Amino acid sequence: MNAVVTFFVFFPFFAILLLRQEWFPLVFKLKKVWAHFILWPALIFYKIESDFKPKPGESFVFCPNHTSYLDIMLIYISIPVYFHTMGKAELRKVPFFRRFFDKMNIPVNRKSKMDSHRAFLRAASDLEKGISITLFPEGTILHNGPCIGRFKNGPFRLAIQAQVPVVPITFLDNWVLLPDDFLKRTGRPGMSHVIIHEAIPTTGMTEADMETLKAKVYKVMKDPLAAKFPEYFQDQAEKK
Repeated sequence: MNAVVTFFVFFPFFAILLLRQEWFPLVFKLKKVWAHFILWPALIFYKIESDFKPKPGESFVFCPNHTSYLDIMLIYISIPVYFHTMGKAELRKVPFFRRFFDKMNIPVNRKSKMDSHRAFLRAASDLEKGISITLFPEGTILHNGPCIGRFKNGPFRLAIQAQVPVVPITFLDNWVLLPDDFLKRTGRPGMSHVIIHEAIPTTGMTEADMETLKAKVYKVMKDPLAAKFPEYFQDQAEKK
């Protein structure tokens, strides 16, 4: 509810700033402010641990794990460089949100190969312009606690084709603080721990290296989760 109320407070400013493309970085900064107004009343705070060291003018593909709607607010708070995000096309049906997806972000209709390809081309074009892209490699929120789901190929194909680094991001606690399956688990106030890992270069990689890149990113993202919540990853370890 707080997200809806604060959205309408910020919406007039968003509407004005979205009129001109050169003002989009200001929209991005305003989203960071808005995200804090959503988190603080819920008594959710954050601690960011970062090994990410961007260079001026460099673009990236950011890949966070996805266990909660809290992830969306925290990508804007924790990622220090300007980016566009790829999200479900269904969000365009939400009143007022369509303006964001039409102007800045990239809607993806995974049920349509043509629409998915169009979104991929748009993301590739943004990377060429020096605009980073953030997308959740799992494609959706999975109700499996801290465990990471199977990765889609899109983020890694995008990074390899553009020859830009992939930056894994691990959200350790969001699945506990604001669970998506709230009928089974209730959320609570607390501290969200965010790890922005070191960028993984893709220079010289081809699509033949995609599975290797996926596996490397998966391991980097999973290891802190497995260390904090070993009971959830015990079955995976036994299968190996």
